[in-house]
Amino acid sequence: MNSYLKLKKSNCKNCYKCIRHCPVKSIKFSDNQANIVSDECILCGECFRACPQNAKEIRNDTDKVKALIAKNEVVYVSLAPSFVANYEGATVTTLEKALKKLGFFAVEETAVGATIVKKGYEEMVSNNTNDVIISSCCHTVNLLIQKYYPEVLPNLANILSPMQAHCTDIKKRNPKAKTVFIGPCISKKEEADRYAGIVDVALTFEELTNWFNEEHILLEQGKDEVEESKARLFPIAGGILKTMVCDNKDYNYITIDGLENCISALKDIAKGKVNGKCFIEMSACKGSCIGGPAMDKGRYSPINDMNTISNYAGEKDFSVPKKTLDELYKNMPFFGVSKQMPGSVAIEEILKKMGKHTIEDQLNCGSCGYDTCREKAIAVINGKADLTMCLPFLKEKAESFSDKIINNTPNGIIVLNEDLEVQQINKAACAILNLKAAKNILGDNVVRILEPGAFADVLISGDNIYDKRIYLAEYNKYVDETIIYDKDYHILMAIMRDVTSLENYELNKEKVNRKAIEITDKVIDKQMRIVQEIALLLGETTAETKVALTNLKESLKSE
Repeated sequence: MNSYLKLKKSNCKNCYKCIRHCPVKSIKFSDNQANIVSDECILCGECFRACPQNAKEIRNDTDKVKALIAKNEVVYVSLAPSFVANYEGATVTTLEKALKKLGFFAVEETAVGATIVKKGYEEMVSNNTNDVIISSCCHTVNLLIQKYYPEVLPNLANILSPMQAHCTDIKKRNPKAKTVFIGPCISKKEEADRYAGIVDVALTFEELTNWFNEEHILLEQGKDEVEESKARLFPIAGGILKTMVCDNKDYNYITIDGLENCISALKDIAKGKVNGKCFIEMSACKGSCIGGPAMDKGRYSPINDMNTISNYAGEKDFSVPKKTLDELYKNMPFFGVSKQMPGSVAIEEILKKMGKHTIEDQLNCGSCGYDTCREKAIAVINGKADLTMCLPFLKEKAESFSDKIINNTPNGIIVLNEDLEVQQINKAACAILNLKAAKNILGDNVVRILEPGAFADVLISGDNIYDKRIYLAEYNKYVDETIIYDKDYHILMAIMRDVTSLENYELNKEKVNRKAIEITDKVIDKQMRIVQEIALLLGETTAETKVALTNLKESLKSE
């Protein structure tokens, strides 16, 4: 299968919304990106529609059509009848005028093909072909059955879709024609590629709108009343049945739209729970084609769209050639989806890694995108998901990790709200503040245990305090205090490092130093006195010696 839906990797933000909305979980989460598993995808477009980051994009085939036109091919448009809901006030005539400006040769309504198809359905019901007959107009429904419900394949009407029936008719009338279907559906691209030679290219309304904008083509308003256009009702829920002659009283005629309802119905059919005969008009999109994923964004308005379609449709059938069921036959084989179903031991092992040790731990909250924790565990084993996609698991892990850090750090931590009420306090802070337990202060104002002035200053000014040493006289302790105000979460956090021992050591050291200085001063004073005394004694002795020597000298001179 080609990649009809692509991922814009830079836009994917790990929200898992596409997985939650995917009815068959055909999305693999790897490298922090949600990747579509093509073989499992039914191209319903739910992930494209649900993505809040616009991370999914539909394959653009506009250039293929431009290439056909550039080669001067005779290019016909098969225009889906839901166009009147997408292009307000437009008609086939005004659309044809605009499309011819783009280079198309002619424009016809897919509703012509719908008329051919509904006659085929009528014949199947008339022939009592099956007790349960499911319409095959919706290619997404067909893929759903072909891939996931092979037991139901015999009930699927093996008839061409309106798109195929119309394009086949066009090419029969004009063998040189190239056909381009334009509608609100993504899966029609796959149908066109899979059944080659019938539809050359399938475009979406979104692609057409962008092309009109590129060429600055504005659609004109118009009026188009054609009685032979009953099949224009096909794109609304119940529209197929409204066009059919439902005169076989043995059958009940049922409309089912929306994938959730379709899947429930298919499960019942597969289990043989359907009582009696019935013809089921089945559409993947809610409201049928007018709820298609490739309608212009923001255009869907269920009531107005249904009214618009109903008012535009005529009362009679288009005049179409009679086709036998053999001529309308469409082969729809079972494709099969290869899925590993792990054993219970492997599943239990993954559940334990996700913190799901008991049944009560399995919240089945669906935040990961899977309906149950066991489905998520199976996806992990199959390589489509990882453990980190479990929000409760991550939350508990983060809280546990945070609690371990807070409760084992030697620093005291106190968290206050903007009313200065204690929201959290750890063991170290309780020890600093002589509290027996955190519960004794939780919810109370911080004034009970600390002076609130510093907290109030930080709250008012918004200027944080870092490593300010303060003395807590009531507790006879010194702390280095940091107070941080988180405006986003509206909390104040105080971090207190008990430095009492360090402060006492510094004080004792200072006291010892002062005493040493005092002793040193005393020693110096004493030594100075001794020196002075020695100097005095030395001075007296020197004088006496001088006198004696002088006398001796004089005596010697006299002699």
